Amino acid sequence: MRLKNKPTLHTSRQQASLAVALLGLLVASPVMAAEWSDTSLSWRYGTDFAEPYDNNADGSHKDIRKNIVALTHVSGFAYGTNFFNVDFLMSDKNDPGQNTSQGAQEVYAVYRNTLDFSKIFNKNLQTGPIKSYGWVTGFDFNSKNDSYGSKKRMLVIGPNLMMDVPGFLNISVQELFESNAPNGITKRYEYKPHPALEADWGIPIGKTPLSFEGYGLLIASKGKSEFGQATAPETHIDAKVMYDLSTDLHLSPKTFRIGGEYEYWHNKFGNPVSQAGKGANASTPMIRLEYHF
Repeated sequence: MRLKNKPTLHTSRQQASLAVALLGLLVASPVMAAEWSDTSLSWRYGTDFAEPYDNNADGSHKDIRKNIVALTHVSGFAYGTNFFNVDFLMSDKNDPGQNTSQGAQEVYAVYRNTLDFSKIFNKNLQTGPIKSYGWVTGFDFNSKNDSYGSKKRMLVIGPNLMMDVPGFLNISVQELFESNAPNGITKRYEYKPHPALEADWGIPIGKTPLSFEGYGLLIASKGKSEFGQATAPETHIDAKVMYDLSTDLHLSPKTFRIGGEYEYWHNKFGNPVSQAGKGANASTPMIRLEYHF
C-alpha cells in the first residue's frame, strides 16, 4: 500500500546485492543442476508510468519516465523450472526520491520454482489441453527510496496448470502472504493472506522471428492497509512482442532481441483509485532490448 507519509531515508543497495547473490546460487546449485538455462540482461523505457498518490493538481496522474534494467535467469532441472528476475527501476523527477528532487530508485526481485508432476512421477499426465500439472512456490521482495519507502516481502504458493501450446502457457492459482515495513511503521505489517490467478506465456508467432510473451495477474484485496484503509483487487498485465535480431546481426539464435511492451495496472499495489487518484492506474507502452548470454 503506498501512501504519502513521513519517512526516513533508506537504501536499496543491500537488497540489490542479495538479489544478485541469489541468482548466483540458483545458477551454481548442485541440488537443482540445470538441464538448460537462459540468462539475459534487458533494458526497457517508458514515459507514461504512474504511481499511487502521485497526481497533478487537476487530478490527472503524473507521467513518470522510467528506465528499467533487469537481470533474468530461467532454467530447467530434472523436476521442473526456476525463474528469477530482478528489476532496477530508475524514475524521473515526477516520482522523486525522499528529500530530493531527483527521481526515486527501486529494486524489485521475483523468484518462482515450478515443480512438474509429470517429471516427478515420470508419467504422461496430459488431459485434453492440459499438458501437465505442477506446484509453484516463490517470493517477491522490493525496496524503494521514495517517501513511502516500500520494503515489500511476499511468499507465493499454489497449484499450476501447464497448457499444451507452442512455447508455453502456465496458469496458476496462488495464495499470497505479503508484508511491508514502509517509512513511519515501527513493526513489519502483515496483510491478510489473499489469492491470485496468474497466467504466464511465451508463444512463438508462426515461423517468424516474433514471439508473444508476458504475464497477467488478478489479485484479490489484501484486507486493511498498514494505515487502516481498505485495499482493492488488482489487475496487472504485462505483455510484449519481441523480434529476434540475432540472424540479422549474425549472432547465435535468440541472442539479441528488440520489441514493444505494454503494462496495464489497475489499483496498483492494492491502492483503490478512489483513495489514490488516477496514479493508481497505469497504462504504459515501452520499448525493450534484451541480450541473452
